Amino acid sequence: MTNKKKAEMLQMLTGVKHQRRRRRRLLVTETELRPRPILWSINSRNLEFPPYQPDTADSLKILDALMISCGKLSHQNNSVLGLVTGSDSFAPLLSQKQKLSHKEQLVVHAGRLQHHRLFWNRNRTGLFSDCESLCNNMGIVFWTFSLLTLPVLQSAKILTICLIGGSHYLLFDEISHNLHQHGHEVRMLLQLGTPVITGFSYEGRADSYQRSTWSLGEKYIKEYNSWFLEQQTQFLLGRDNFNDFLTFMGHLSYQCDKLLEDKEIITFLQRQRFDITILDAFNPCSFILARRLGVQYIAFYPGTLNGPLSIALPSPISYIPVFHSQLSNHMNFWGRAKNLLYSLLAPVGQERVWSKFREVAEHHLESGSPPGGLEELHRGAQLWAFNTDFSLEFPQPLMPYTVLVGGLLNKPAKPLEQELELWSSGFGEAGFIVVTLGSMVSSVSVDLLLVELVAGFSMIPQGVIWRYDPKRWPPGLDKPPNVKLVDWLPQNDLLGHKNARLFITHGGQNSLLQAVYHGVPVLGIPLFGDQFDNVLKAESKGLGLSISPTDITRERLHSTIKTLIHDIRFKSTALSISKIHRSHPVAPALRLIQWVEHILHSGGGDHLLPTSLSQPWYQRCLLDVMLLLFLGLLVPVVLCWTLCRNKRSRDKQKKLQ
Repeated sequence: MTNKKKAEMLQMLTGVKHQRRRRRRLLVTETELRPRPILWSINSRNLEFPPYQPDTADSLKILDALMISCGKLSHQNNSVLGLVTGSDSFAPLLSQKQKLSHKEQLVVHAGRLQHHRLFWNRNRTGLFSDCESLCNNMGIVFWTFSLLTLPVLQSAKILTICLIGGSHYLLFDEISHNLHQHGHEVRMLLQLGTPVITGFSYEGRADSYQRSTWSLGEKYIKEYNSWFLEQQTQFLLGRDNFNDFLTFMGHLSYQCDKLLEDKEIITFLQRQRFDITILDAFNPCSFILARRLGVQYIAFYPGTLNGPLSIALPSPISYIPVFHSQLSNHMNFWGRAKNLLYSLLAPVGQERVWSKFREVAEHHLESGSPPGGLEELHRGAQLWAFNTDFSLEFPQPLMPYTVLVGGLLNKPAKPLEQELELWSSGFGEAGFIVVTLGSMVSSVSVDLLLVELVAGFSMIPQGVIWRYDPKRWPPGLDKPPNVKLVDWLPQNDLLGHKNARLFITHGGQNSLLQAVYHGVPVLGIPLFGDQFDNVLKAESKGLGLSISPTDITRERLHSTIKTLIHDIRFKSTALSISKIHRSHPVAPALRLIQWVEHILHSGGGDHLLPTSLSQPWYQRCLLDVMLLLFLGLLVPVVLCWTLCRNKRSRDKQKKLQ
């Protein structure tokens, strides 16, 4: 049965009219109910979403009203079936409402039906399809209620923008999938050809969100990836500098210009009339594209709170480290002095980054380049979501427009494939170590470093599963028997395995959050960007230790691994941090969805944005007020000094006379 026929049957049976609009509305009209079997349905899962979350008393009142209606219908020789779908959190309320007669039934379904909210949603028929067999066998009239807004159900059109590969894609794939599963129509704009994850497919998930892909062509992709591989070598040699980062931003700027010149993809996206965009805040091009499309946007930053952003977060430099300062929240005098210097240099660095994109914005935005530059684009976001959590982050004040959703990729571990399970169990109580240097570093191109790593791993009793492209393994280097090379590994499932003893990582935010989730100590080998700050935070929290890639020797690697595995303090701290992370009342994925829907229901996030976002920096710092106070104190002092000086001068002249 097609969706159209089902809709016609629904309208014929119940008088329900529905129209496909940008904002879908379900209008339930009163009809004369002849004696017949009746099914009513409630979507209780909507109770989980702010800002309309009713308390228990309100929920029970709604149920009471529905129960009374069921009672009246049953007395008219109707058989009534009440179906409540949604989450487990609503089930306890239903246990208090078992007041139905023998002609009435209350069926509690607390499973995860992801499609019952909007039965007219694209590619899904929702609750109507669930009840199709009932509709074919009985003349059923069913009413679909939403406890969120009762007469109104909404499905938003959402665009997610992912113009960088690797871990950025993994995050936006998860975000897009979760939003789609909660009834929204989601499309991801994905740029192909960026440095890919070896052994991983970008095919996307079956029966999930839609995708629009864009690419620059094989010639440029080959040159870009070749440059990126060379950068990996520089990182492994400890040569991470700001000029290389600016070169990277230059590549992103070139890609941005070519994307915005593609009239076909831009016109297609404009015609979709998206309700909101969720963009990757790391790439300035995402902001320019959202402005070009004329869509409100939510900024998702894949890193920590102290990233190179201008969003007026309260960040007292006395205890909040500035990006790339490699300081903890406990600073001595020289640490605070260094932090102050970095805070003064941060706007200069941001201006140099924006200089790579200013011409692109000037050329492709009707209003030209924003006068406030990148800072203005940052502050145009309706909401900022950060891929971090206070279980790993240094405590600091937040603003209403910020939400922490770190751990989107964290999940309960699934059983390993048979081959991996047999390998992991072969090391007994010694267990195994997971080694990966990030989604974009699939091999070690520095021969001396590789030799030291291999020699260090050969000295330990644990097994080592290493994400390393086997095709790039040097032919003259013997691989120890306890080392297993794989081009792709199920990192989350391995870290959640009972025999996982240690995680050797580059310090990427997703990797550290997965280690936190599963309570596994870490050995950090930071290579570039925010990884130095990330590893320092993990070390400050007691989650592990760190080694610079230029300081790795087989002896030091062996002793550090031995310390992390045998010193019970590291495992104990990891489990303690894991408990903090897991005990959050709302999971990160649902937390983000709640806030996205809050912005949609509210028509924007203006109510979350403080005046400080539009204030000049000197007003935010009260420099104008302090200047006035200083002048107010200075003027009387100067007057007094002048009067005293004149008096002394007159007295001196009198004495001379």
